[in-house]
Amino acid sequence: MSRTIDINSDMGEGFGAYRMGDDAAMLSIVTSANVACGFHGGDPLVMHETVTTAKANGVDVGAHPGFFDLWGFGRRRIVGERPADLEKTVVYQLGALQAMAQVAGHRVSHVKPHGAMSNMACIDADMADAIARAVRAVDRRLILMAMPNTELERAGEKAGLPVAREIFADRAYDDDANLVSRALPGAILHDAEESAQRVIDFIADGALRSVSGKRIPVAIDTVSVHSDTAGAVAMAQLLRRRLDEAGIAVRPLSQFIV
Repeated sequence: MSRTIDINSDMGEGFGAYRMGDDAAMLSIVTSANVACGFHGGDPLVMHETVTTAKANGVDVGAHPGFFDLWGFGRRRIVGERPADLEKTVVYQLGALQAMAQVAGHRVSHVKPHGAMSNMACIDADMADAIARAVRAVDRRLILMAMPNTELERAGEKAGLPVAREIFADRAYDDDANLVSRALPGAILHDAEESAQRVIDFIADGALRSVSGKRIPVAIDTVSVHSDTAGAVAMAQLLRRRLDEAGIAVRPLSQFIV
């Protein structure tokens, strides 16, 4: 199988004395890091450390903006926020990471919305358009990472942004190609072998399989592995090894998405 794929992970989500996940280990495996920008997680010191380590490992960095929700880790839905206000919060977070990356001698190459912001934008066209406008206003060369067949993907395309279609190694899908709610049994996969084989099957077939078995054709550019779940590093290591064995080249997004 001849194909190029990126492996991404959400990082820099601790703050102060609190740490989430083994970012240093993950940065030796993945090719793109989505760095929290201070709203749902992260702080200036954590951001700088994450970007600096990513640069040393040849890993792309992207902004990972979320709702202003430290207590809920950005996973709580915030309803009623005006799209124009959401747009400004994304610009704010993206600008913070760009400045930190410049100081560290790196650059921001992509944007991936976090948690509830992402989930809501996948089905809410106004939210999706606001995020895409924010990214385009800052730098139209930035890659927007989005789940395929969603409003966020369509908004990125409409805004003329380069778009990277993302699948999740350790999350189940419903029949609409959206993620199964974390509140439901089976939403998160914990078996590393099963997850790795599932990703390879999706890439080979050019399609997802939902929990009901429905085949959903999609484009796939990047695979997300969570950094804060039990066994995350081992799962990421195995996924990378299995992709290599399948002849799938693993490269940062900036090397093949234009």
